[in-house]
Amino acid sequence: MPATGTVAEALQSSIDALAAAGVETPRLDAELLLAEATGRDRAALAAGSGEGIEAADARAFGAMVRRRIVREPVSYILGRRGFRHLELRSDGRALIPRPETELLVEVAVGMQPASVLDAGTGSGAIALALADELPEAEIVAIDVSRSALALAEENAAELGQGDRVRFQLGALPAPRHFELVVANLPYVRDADWTLLAPEITKFEPRGALLGGEDGLDPIRGLLAALSPGSKPARAGLASDAVALEVGEGQSGEVAELMVAAGFAATETHRDLAGIERVVLGR
Repeated sequence: MPATGTVAEALQSSIDALAAAGVETPRLDAELLLAEATGRDRAALAAGSGEGIEAADARAFGAMVRRRIVREPVSYILGRRGFRHLELRSDGRALIPRPETELLVEVAVGMQPASVLDAGTGSGAIALALADELPEAEIVAIDVSRSALALAEENAAELGQGDRVRFQLGALPAPRHFELVVANLPYVRDADWTLLAPEITKFEPRGALLGGEDGLDPIRGLLAALSPGSKPARAGLASDAVALEVGEGQSGEVAELMVAAGFAATETHRDLAGIERVVLGR
């Protein structure tokens, strides 16, 4: 564990401890935590590897490393996460925004919708990125978790976007028409829970991840409430298009569900790992 000494010594002892705990990226994580503890960036730490560390900084670093050893995610330890052009507050009230979810924002921005519903907003990452990149669009964000919605509202306030996104508690807003509905809903199969990393199973909200036996129950629920076009059916919503993030191997079935819901034209978009990550239905 780190103690007062040089930057290089503190890093190496922490890297060894994190590696022994099974952390996949021990060097990167140690550097990020030490940069946070000392107020220096990683480049400055590398340049000053022989310099000493103040006792208070060493104690703060040690506390963060101990949290990481028990596999708490770095984003929760730092309290923030980068997403698109934004830096968001991140804690256990909502999932940590993932790089692959940026593809959903990219697809949505490419469509230039005038109104967007973000269903299951979590930390607000998608809605706030869309508000940032579609300055003329109306953005509504909903979530069934009161604590997640509070985090999203805090992020909006810190980014100065409190008047750009309308946050609402619940599974669906009042019946109306949106040009686009986007969602990163839970899609992990219940049986796959034990296969996930400890960072997920021990710290991230389970309800924001599990989607039933095949992982698609929340997606089915959303599509059942949507009508293609401009007129809501019954007490549901209407949308010209719907874009959903999905898990590996789920894109085909989700596309079939979209077609059955009336969104006859579907297309898939691959993330940087080559996985069909976003399904778009029009």
